[in-house]
Amino acid sequence: MTTKLISAWYSSAKWVWCLFPLTFVFWLLSSTRRFLFRTGLFASNEASIPVIVVGNIGVGGNGKTPLVLALISTLRNKGYTLAVLSRGYGGSQTNFPCLVDKNDSAALVGDEPALISKRAPCIVVIDPVRARGVKFIEQNTAANVIICDDGLQHYAMKRDVEICVLDKRGVGNGYLLPMGPLREGVWRLKTVDALVHNIGFSAHKKSSKANFDSVMTAFEMRLQPSCWVNVNTQEKKSLAEFAVNVKRAGENTVFTALAGIGDPKRFFDTLENMQLKLDRTISFADHHQFTQDDLPTNGWVLMTEKDAVKCMGFIHKNAWYLRIDATIDDDFYTLIEDRIQAKSQLLVKKRAITPRQ
Repeated sequence: MTTKLISAWYSSAKWVWCLFPLTFVFWLLSSTRRFLFRTGLFASNEASIPVIVVGNIGVGGNGKTPLVLALISTLRNKGYTLAVLSRGYGGSQTNFPCLVDKNDSAALVGDEPALISKRAPCIVVIDPVRARGVKFIEQNTAANVIICDDGLQHYAMKRDVEICVLDKRGVGNGYLLPMGPLREGVWRLKTVDALVHNIGFSAHKKSSKANFDSVMTAFEMRLQPSCWVNVNTQEKKSLAEFAVNVKRAGENTVFTALAGIGDPKRFFDTLENMQLKLDRTISFADHHQFTQDDLPTNGWVLMTEKDAVKCMGFIHKNAWYLRIDATIDDDFYTLIEDRIQAKSQLLVKKRAITPRQ
């Protein structure tokens, strides 16, 4: 997708109507596919353990990974054994399902699975066929809850909780691909269990959450910087300590920020709000596969954690990534746990009435 097209999605550009014939075809195919799953003509597989889907109705990153990490941390503290299922987008792995090791590179398994496996104490499996991945987790791990990173449109996999994440860009112009950024219409928001609005790092930013309160359970997610981590050595520095080091570096030191995420400007604005003076900002497409030619050879480089996992081993020593944590109201986690327990109780009842062979 070109930068011009993506820009048009989030503006009032009229020329996107030239793409209407393609959008009509996309609507027809996607609607037919949903109908076939809804009527049972296409099979949809139910897991023997609760499945949570964290996804969106549009293309591009909007904060799903911080939410997945927050869910892992909270549910693990409540005693659940978690497994994360991801597509493994951008990785070269061809043998699926694949159990991800924390030492696997992003080039092999994809940036998001690599990040999650390094950061969170949980099982991570990649498989573009989500139903197959779920079955692998059931049969080969001790997990009692599965979190599917993306996959809202993977209807071959039944789910017990659907969480949709939106950032400040919302649904853009509200059109389906390729006229707009949506894989499914705005109507889909009315069917999910929870809408999470990623308002980023600003505690004062006006949220569009109110636009959806009448049709769904909506929550705000804030992103909180926690520390800086050296890309190569994994040395950690507090925000205050890092700020002191930046001042000591002097005015002649070049600071470059780069980001290959869904909304790079969101990261750059965050750094500026932290009073970090940036000499250069470099934007890349979401899931960009970095090479040495992409990276500055001098000065300091500041990047996201998602980008850092793809640059380990070939970026210079003054490269740091900002670790962030997501915070959401406790009511969100109460809702999720209620859904998990409801599914667990239903499974117990089903087993009790199933005749033994």
